[in-house]
Amino acid sequence: MKDQNCGYCMGGDLLDAFGIPICDLSVSILILFREQSHPGRCIVAYKDHVSEMVDLSDEERNAFFADVARAARAIHAAFHPDKVNYGAYGDTGCHLHFHLVPKYKDGEEWGGVFAMNPGKVRLTEAEYQEMAARIKACL
Repeated sequence: MKDQNCGYCMGGDLLDAFGIPICDLSVSILILFREQSHPGRCIVAYKDHVSEMVDLSDEERNAFFADVARAARAIHAAFHPDKVNYGAYGDTGCHLHFHLVPKYKDGEEWGGVFAMNPGKVRLTEAEYQEMAARIKACL
């Protein structure tokens, strides 16, 4: 099931506004978040347009969380954060996804909640591609 207004479902310009696809995982897609105040920040979005974890079977949910863990391991390996924060929102988009936000003791917002989209750090397309390749190599 796809929602024509959802960037996670449709990709293209809707997704490009906030993220860059890195690769497909077993039941989800790994996306590099364009705003990089927290180097290595990604999103893991479920493959289908479902709103809640309770909409998944136990098997589907377990596979989704395995994808989240796999992505987090790759972020740890590629960027060596002190901690990865996990955020699950969706009040407006209603597509099941997790934000994986690397936190660094000497970096942005250590000891506090991360801002959803602070708009502070944008990279060049080449820098995004290099970052995505680093993460993908660690999967």
